[in-house]
Amino acid sequence: MRYLKATLIIGAVSALAVLVLGVTGWLRTADAMLAAGLARVAPGGAVHAVAPFTAGLAALIAAFGFAWTTVDLPRAAGKFGLALAGVALWFTGALVLALYGVFVSPVPAVLATGISLVLGSFYGRSKSGARKQVLQRLFGQRLSRRQFGQLVDAQVPLSFPGQETQATVVVCEVHNHVELLAALEPADYVAMTNLYLKTASDYLVEAGGYLDECGGESLRVVFGAPLAREDHAIAACRAALELASRVEALNKECDARWNQRLDFRVGINSGPMIAAAYGGTRLGSFSVAGPAVEFARRLCAAGANYGVRILIGPETYRTAQETVESRPIDLLRRADGTKVELHEVMAPKHGLSPERARSRDHFWRGVIYFRERRWDLAIEEFTKARVPGLPDPGLDTIVLRTERARRGEHPQEPVPVAALAEIH
Repeated sequence: MRYLKATLIIGAVSALAVLVLGVTGWLRTADAMLAAGLARVAPGGAVHAVAPFTAGLAALIAAFGFAWTTVDLPRAAGKFGLALAGVALWFTGALVLALYGVFVSPVPAVLATGISLVLGSFYGRSKSGARKQVLQRLFGQRLSRRQFGQLVDAQVPLSFPGQETQATVVVCEVHNHVELLAALEPADYVAMTNLYLKTASDYLVEAGGYLDECGGESLRVVFGAPLAREDHAIAACRAALELASRVEALNKECDARWNQRLDFRVGINSGPMIAAAYGGTRLGSFSVAGPAVEFARRLCAAGANYGVRILIGPETYRTAQETVESRPIDLLRRADGTKVELHEVMAPKHGLSPERARSRDHFWRGVIYFRERRWDLAIEEFTKARVPGLPDPGLDTIVLRTERARRGEHPQEPVPVAALAEIH
């Protein structure tokens, strides 16, 4: 919208300037000289001028058309090259028409092109005009087209000096790199990893996330920054569920091509974080930082330890619980004594089959008994939660913990949240 307004203003000014020059007679001499020159190639040595409306229409097209290109093109050479091509087009068109004995003056269109070029170039050097190019350098392809357009039109400062914002971080990691490296040739390993990273990053960006990091082992996507949105936690959970389905489909292709599968986990955490442009002159980008960001990475790592695919933090659960089906996984204790509950996201709301919903309810009751140290009742509920023929690593993990606790092998007090940093 920002550049559309600039285009309309520049185009209108250019068209008006040409109209004033035409009405006041400033273009008559140039038109007469050009008509005399073109008459030499016309049949019978004469050309017949058509209605001025035709030349005016060409000027109008040139004014708004070249206003748009000069405003939107980032490089000055591209702007001048396109303008020269336009001028050549107008004169060539006049020459072709002269061969049929018709004269349409290219002067108004050429003037409109020149005025639009000058005004558009000045606007492109202004703070508002350079905004798109600055954002393109900073964000590249890390945002969807829709979000990038919104960011261009927004009133967000281009410097991104840093501000605290509420957002949600999604971290996706592949946990079986060692096995894949041992089983595959380097080229096959890279091809398989890149296939996963491309599938995951493309989808998460189109789902409304900002691609913060994308490396050989993991990727990190932010919902709610650089553009704030109230439903960032809900959008992140929905995107993670769809991503899990897409990667499972991708695993079938990997199995067919390389006889290997990706063991991926997703950690999601919401909370306050500092969003800013980080880095120096050699390397820099927009990113987020803070404990909430780091905890998302730890949740992703802990997913393999708990045997779950998508593990979310307490703030994400508080915000998104009405839109997803989930089950409690663990109750941890912070250093200050407060407790943190982690949940596994299983499906969109009402997305569980009756059998899976019944299993989830038994699992939930089993967790309650587990926390009350009523081991036998917990085991009974977990047994009822078992769905025949359906693997459930998360259920297997908590059953094992319950059986060990019943034998008195380790205490069942909540462990510090910092311990998540040691889980790999």
